[in-house]
Amino acid sequence: MSAVQEPTQKNQGFFGNLAFNIVIPVVLMSYASSEDYLGSAWSIVAALSFPIGYGLWDLKESGKVNGFSVLGIISVLLTGGFSLLKLPAEYIAIKEAAIPGLIGIAVLITQYTNKPLVKILILNDQIINWPHLNQVLDAKNKQSEFKKKVAVSSYIVASSFFLSSALNYILAKMILVSEPGTTAYTEELGRMTALSYPVIVIPSMILLIAALWYLFAQIKKLTGEELDNFINQ
Repeated sequence: MSAVQEPTQKNQGFFGNLAFNIVIPVVLMSYASSEDYLGSAWSIVAALSFPIGYGLWDLKESGKVNGFSVLGIISVLLTGGFSLLKLPAEYIAIKEAAIPGLIGIAVLITQYTNKPLVKILILNDQIINWPHLNQVLDAKNKQSEFKKKVAVSSYIVASSFFLSSALNYILAKMILVSEPGTTAYTEELGRMTALSYPVIVIPSMILLIAALWYLFAQIKKLTGEELDNFINQ
């Protein structure tokens, strides 16, 4: 029964993220921003309330503070605040670039600590049986070599966030061209949100998967064992 429930829960999480963070905000900002409906300001408030509400609900359900969820909520609040204050679109473009850029820098810095961020992103305890992996690496005297491989993957992961940062900025600059506070600007904000997945998320995910594949290959090579021996079932 649990084997059926786990994919179902993952699917619900994926579709929930898609609906509350992308689909509903895009629909509200694209089709409810005219003065005949909510207007530009209230459509932004309504649209951004969904990802904020979903993020807070997810934090409550998980029972622990997730740094990336918190960053997501802060990002949404900043977008709403900049838009409602009718600040120039440049502010949103900088904010869109800054958040993934800061994560990329954090990935590079933490690789020199005992807790590299890359382990949280792609090799966390839910995926890898770390006690067993460390035991095998110690037995084969491969810990230092493995740390070098983790460093390489950190560069790949960091590059994915730097790519996201650049694409975020370019996308915002290209799409947000109308006067802030207008219906056209709100519609453009919705269009930017809709395009963020195919334009930004997909290329970044390809690099993250590449980093994961690289580390999996190195684990198998360094330990001489099948990867399944180190995967949490």
